Amino acid sequence: MNIKSLLLGSAAALIAVSGARAADAVTVAEPEPAEYVKICDVYGAGYFYIPGTETCLRIGGYVRYDAGFGDIGSFDGARATDVRDGSDQGTWKKNARFTLKTWTGQETELGTLKTYTETRFNFGNSATSGRATYNPATGYFDAGAGAHNSGVSLNFAWVQLGGLRVGKDESAFDTFIGYAGNVIQDTLVPYGGFDTNVVQYYFDAGNGFSAVVSLEEGYGPFTIDSYVPHVVGGVKWTQGWGSIAGVVAYDSNYEEVAGKVRLDVNVNDAFSLWVMGGYGSDDHYNDTSFAIPAHGRGMYKLWGGNWAVWGGGTYKFNEKTSFNLQASYDDWKDIGLAANIAYTVVPGFTVTAEVDWQRVGQGAIDNGSVWAGAEKKNNWGGIIRFQRDF
Repeated sequence: MNIKSLLLGSAAALIAVSGARAADAVTVAEPEPAEYVKICDVYGAGYFYIPGTETCLRIGGYVRYDAGFGDIGSFDGARATDVRDGSDQGTWKKNARFTLKTWTGQETELGTLKTYTETRFNFGNSATSGRATYNPATGYFDAGAGAHNSGVSLNFAWVQLGGLRVGKDESAFDTFIGYAGNVIQDTLVPYGGFDTNVVQYYFDAGNGFSAVVSLEEGYGPFTIDSYVPHVVGGVKWTQGWGSIAGVVAYDSNYEEVAGKVRLDVNVNDAFSLWVMGGYGSDDHYNDTSFAIPAHGRGMYKLWGGNWAVWGGGTYKFNEKTSFNLQASYDDWKDIGLAANIAYTVVPGFTVTAEVDWQRVGQGAIDNGSVWAGAEKKNNWGGIIRFQRDF
């Protein structure tokens, strides 16, 4: 064996060893690319795709602080017991609220699948939570509850596929035709019950025509007492100048009917007006075994007597400031007036100052049904609201 042969053999051995080691080398996997949240603009601003799905989600809500004063009858003020001498006196009615809202949307072969939820958390005092009770055993006044966490409320939780909606909503008797103006206290003369579970169908015929049929459970003493639901139906025509709408409701508990019609007019970009009238039968509302439905009131006809009327408008002074007014009157001669100024300090933060006046009509007094806790014939109050929407 010569030197040349030795060198060639050594080189071949090195190549073989290095090849074997290469076969045993560990392969490091490439990292998967991060999946960033994608914007979904199909349903409006604020939506994004839930990662790994075709569902679009939006999260929002508001934080609100209210401070009210005046009489109980206008829902603004509160009463309290002086902790030193036990006298009854007025006090602020305050409430802080955090509201969480969620929206989802997804396109399917059967139409758009949507959900909406709204949950509210509150802390504050009620109209009489500051009142104390005299304890003769001790000679002192036992303090009332005062300001406290007033619980969590589920205001909306519904699912909608195409035109079919099921779940927790507010009655179509109010939502379809529209609420009574842009004032805080819009129920000085009430215009219908709100909370209910529903099975609804919305129909959009095009050209501004729409309709709704809603089977409803009601709430509290207005909850259905059999397998027969309350029924609401409505039609609406909407154009650039405004809209005309009407709803009819059947109260299955009392077998009574109520209806409302409404006209909205957009006078111009800054000025809008609306008027709404209601009429309801009350032949079977004389059952006094329940406190609230007694004396001519039910799930839908909450106003006094057979008829009621509401009206008002909004005037925008500029992009930040608007004036809102609502007036209401019913068959029992109940009167309600509410007016406010809403000022947008910065986008998403609005301060609203409102003044309210309520006159309890003779019909309510004669029927022993002074509504909304009014303790006097004439009641007034005010409220200031700070609200941050997000």
